[in-house]
Amino acid sequence: MSSATLHRGLLLVLSAPSGTGKTTLARRFVEAHADAAFSVSVTTREPRGAERDGVDYHFVDALAFQRMIERDELVEWAEVHGNFYGSPRSTVDRVFSTGGIAVFDIDVQGGQSIQRGYPEAVLVFVLPPSMAELERRLRERGTESEDSIRRRMLAARSEVEHGARAYDYLVVNDTVDRAYGELEAIVTAERCRRGRVDLAALGLEAPRRGS
Repeated sequence: MSSATLHRGLLLVLSAPSGTGKTTLARRFVEAHADAAFSVSVTTREPRGAERDGVDYHFVDALAFQRMIERDELVEWAEVHGNFYGSPRSTVDRVFSTGGIAVFDIDVQGGQSIQRGYPEAVLVFVLPPSMAELERRLRERGTESEDSIRRRMLAARSEVEHGARAYDYLVVNDTVDRAYGELEAIVTAERCRRGRVDLAALGLEAPRRGS
């Protein structure tokens, strides 16, 4: 019996302000773990640039999104700037059946919604080394107007304050390798946590709390 068969599924939520590097960390984690699956969000907004349906997002119209809500096919959803975004329940069901890891790259509001439905979900907030460094990274992109950068920085400060209060772990992304190492350490520890190891697979009963 492999150790993987003893692990229950794990929901890993990554959130951060735009420009902090959470998507890079999420993609790197999924590429490094055969049992990890990236949760591709559903959205009603139009594709941008080179975005591909089923890879970057599942692009649907408002009616299809509404039907997904009615059929309880989303573990969380929200309206952002006039468009709707949500996370498919199918990804969660799949990792729970296989003992794998579902990786969510979503905002704090979505992360907290997932944790309300699944209290065992692991929430990791990725922080920039400083707000000044975050602004530098946004400017380095060369795709944002001055007004857009100001709005993003205001939103980032609010999200950092919210995430720092609400999330289980805080990872500072000063360098990608260091931040990724901390993310790996978090997942390793969480998968060994009591309650996440399926003792029934060994013919044992789970220990009661305090025993």
